[in-house]
Amino acid sequence: MKQWQERLAEPVDTPAVVVHYNVLEQNIRDMAAFAMQNGVHVRPHVKTHKTTEIAALQMRYGAVGLTCAKLGEAELYLAQGFREVLVAYPLVGATKLARLFDLLARYPHAHLQTIVDSAAQAEALAHAATQHGVTLPVWVKIDSGLRRCGVQPGQEAVELVRTVRELPALHLMGLLTHAGHAYAAATAEQVRAIGQAEAECLLQTAKLLQAQGMALSGISVGSTPTVQVSGAVPGVTEIRPGNYVFCDATQVRLGVTTADRCALRVFTTVVSRPAPDRIVIDAGAKTLALDKGAHGSDAVQGYGTVVGHSDFVIERLSEEHGVVRIPAASTVQLGDCLEIIPNHACPVVNLTDELLVLHEDGRTERWTVQARGKTK
Repeated sequence: MKQWQERLAEPVDTPAVVVHYNVLEQNIRDMAAFAMQNGVHVRPHVKTHKTTEIAALQMRYGAVGLTCAKLGEAELYLAQGFREVLVAYPLVGATKLARLFDLLARYPHAHLQTIVDSAAQAEALAHAATQHGVTLPVWVKIDSGLRRCGVQPGQEAVELVRTVRELPALHLMGLLTHAGHAYAAATAEQVRAIGQAEAECLLQTAKLLQAQGMALSGISVGSTPTVQVSGAVPGVTEIRPGNYVFCDATQVRLGVTTADRCALRVFTTVVSRPAPDRIVIDAGAKTLALDKGAHGSDAVQGYGTVVGHSDFVIERLSEEHGVVRIPAASTVQLGDCLEIIPNHACPVVNLTDELLVLHEDGRTERWTVQARGKTK
């Protein structure tokens, strides 16, 4: 696999988070083609990249809207002119609801949506929507196996759908899930099985609803590892992948992609070689994140893959230092620049102010990570 620094017109100050534009665009184009082939909409999750440039590129390739993790992201994207925004997070409490309905008032032509996973939360949203004189689109969140948020599929979900349909000022968009537990899978076969179950639990619940006179049309699935399985199941209407724009070492481990399709790397400099079998780099936890991949995995070795050096292991991170075990015979030396495919691209982006975007001709530009730190 080629090192990107060979294409650079000038050296990069490190640590730097570098995105290869052509690879990024190809990843977005391929997901759009998959969606078109399977007759589903793409509503990509922007928490991976947190930039308006990449969101605009996703919309250019046919995305129907954006998925946000938090209201802070939604506030930014609405302010930047995006009008189809889903906040795929349970909004609870007076402060969050005040912010939500302030956005609805400020952007009356936007289609701002959110999720519900309990009757109590749905009732609070309905009460606030009634007070503000608006109708709020909502999705019922189903737990497809992650055991995080979401109501159980089947009759439990049917009861929540019935509650939502009976409440005033709420408009039910459909059923939604996220099979994030696929990140802990040990094999590609397990990933495929999780993806199939992800879609089927929603479709079986939809069948129960139809039998009870509550037919709905929206079936929304997510998770980059599973999306090309769940998104191909007939009856699914939309997909919400996020990590696919960059991919990372975890996606490679899961068999989702290959390293050459990882669009994001961390450039770092060797600042010390205190022992023949150990170097220290200037990318620590504040750059690479103390992350073994989304939701963790014991199968990941170290804190990223060093491009061109499969025998290097990033063993330890402190805040500003990375400690890397290397073969004693390695010729790497002080001042060398290494390139790392991180375990999990999403927190890496959230830790940096900007992305250095590398074009095929060696030209670079800088994209501000505008939604960095938007965790409220």
